[in-house]
Amino acid sequence: MLRSAIYTYVAIAVLHFLLPMGAHAQTAAPMVSQCQAIAGTLPSATFASFAPSAVPVQAAGEEVTITYVGHSTFLIETPGGVAIATDYNGWYTPPRMPTVATMNKAHSSHFTLNPDPAIKHVLHGWGDDGGPADHDLVVGDAYIRNVTTDIRSGYGAMEPNGNSIFIFEVAGLCIGHLGHLHHELDDSHYAEIGRLDVLMVPVDGGLTMGAESMSRVVSRLRSALILPMHRRGPPIDTFLSMFDDKFDRSFADSDNVVVSLRSLPGKPLIYILKGV
Repeated sequence: MLRSAIYTYVAIAVLHFLLPMGAHAQTAAPMVSQCQAIAGTLPSATFASFAPSAVPVQAAGEEVTITYVGHSTFLIETPGGVAIATDYNGWYTPPRMPTVATMNKAHSSHFTLNPDPAIKHVLHGWGDDGGPADHDLVVGDAYIRNVTTDIRSGYGAMEPNGNSIFIFEVAGLCIGHLGHLHHELDDSHYAEIGRLDVLMVPVDGGLTMGAESMSRVVSRLRSALILPMHRRGPPIDTFLSMFDDKFDRSFADSDNVVVSLRSLPGKPLIYILKGV
């Protein structure tokens, strides 16, 4: 009888010890990207399914509004009411206070060290501790992550991990912002990025990369909707001339576009929002 009681006590104690560990492990599990490349041997990585049938019906039909604010700042508004400002610098004021602000430090026009305190989440594209930035953040119905790239320093040398390509996963869409990209991407970058349905790309012709180099990145990513930004110097026609008839082109009469997974164009479209 005593032995049975001891066994029972030990069993209860073991369960009491193990259950909290299991619960903790479940809550601490990393967010799984719906856009990132599935593990495989590079350069032939296999990407997550693009088919709308793989996305819940509600998410596939939900709409995201993307507004061009200025320079390389867009405001992304999710169906759940989250507002995300890209390359937020405090100069270009979004039409509403962002919940999240992402930044890159190539120039002061891409970041501010004194953002509005009302912004709940400020994500630097560089590591504040000297290492690469590493963001995996869920805010409402948006999942935000980053892939780091190098930038040119003031003396022409390359500074490791000074720029981030921010990726926003919302309503079944994979939305990417190249930031201040200074070099062509390699296979490891493309694998980390995965699928991008909407791509925000600098078209300055040289402050980031030349039009030819940037066009190769865009062609490799082959996003359905391509939104130029950061236009300085040459006219946008220089960038557009880099693409053949596999890409459509259109100039918008508005500074915003409303997009859902099901409304994406079947053929890649370079869509120049008003103000660019």
